[in-house]
Amino acid sequence: MTVNECPFADIEAAATALAADLATTLRTAIDARGSAVLAVSGGRTPAHVFQRLRDEPLDWGRVTVTLIDERWVPPTHADSNEKLVRDHLLQGLAAKATFIPLYGGEASPMAGQPACEARLAKLAQIDAAYLGMGPDGHFASLFPGDAALDVRDGCCVAVPETPQRVARMSLTAPLICAARHLCLLYAGDDKHEVYQQARQPGDYHELPLRLLFDHAQGPVEVLRVA
Repeated sequence: MTVNECPFADIEAAATALAADLATTLRTAIDARGSAVLAVSGGRTPAHVFQRLRDEPLDWGRVTVTLIDERWVPPTHADSNEKLVRDHLLQGLAAKATFIPLYGGEASPMAGQPACEARLAKLAQIDAAYLGMGPDGHFASLFPGDAALDVRDGCCVAVPETPQRVARMSLTAPLICAARHLCLLYAGDDKHEVYQQARQPGDYHELPLRLLFDHAQGPVEVLRVA
């Protein structure tokens, strides 16, 4: 596993570089296998990336997009990652891409997991996964100490509600780590300190990001905004 670290002065520069990197990976996959799979994160930063990626000259009709994780809310909800992707990525040229949602309308992610698993099982290996990280070292919806960190079977795992967060659905760690190309984008000194800790040996239950670096099967591009 190779880790390439790239510092950037601002989010615009990082987003431009990441969009170009993701486009190159998707283009390579289409040339090699006739199709490509992209998994993306939600949050505040991805909109910058999506608005650049959607204008990349790709054969978007051969691209399938899904989510790294999703809050269990309808796609009309302001906190929905699906809404973020539809509003900022699946526009213009990229509107031709196929989108596979995690949220299915069921009462809970536990109830919705079988159907979500069936949707994701139709996908091939993820070609490009775009990840963020939390200040506690979580990625996707794999949080410190949660049982979801240890799920090794299947494509998705239901993450129950807690007093601190709404219920969610997440891709499993093995599915994410098996991506042909992984990209991690984060900003700020506090997250950089967490990142540096995650690069050191230790328990991934304390810092889930360690799981990514321990088990990633492809190269990991780390883009840091100082």
